[in-house]
Amino acid sequence: MAAADDETTTAVLNRLRRAQGQLAGVITMIEAGRDCKDVVTQLAAVSRALDRAGFKIIANGMRECLTTTDGERAPLTEAELEKLFLSLA
Repeated sequence: MAAADDETTTAVLNRLRRAQGQLAGVITMIEAGRDCKDVVTQLAAVSRALDRAGFKIIANGMRECLTTTDGERAPLTEAELEKLFLSLA
């Protein structure tokens, strides 16, 4: 992520890695013929991890949008932020 602080980058990467591991678990469960309820429950956990990572990225973008004063990069517009939020819905 460009311009994200180290703490945000670490949090996002941790959440994406968690989702990656959970998704591997879902694939294994499906291949093993596990119960549908178990698969859906695990898939929901993947979705939550991805959503949390996405919201963290958007929150960082909002913070930058409100605080960017260096003139080097254009802050995100309200329409761009809205589109990002809606993409997670």
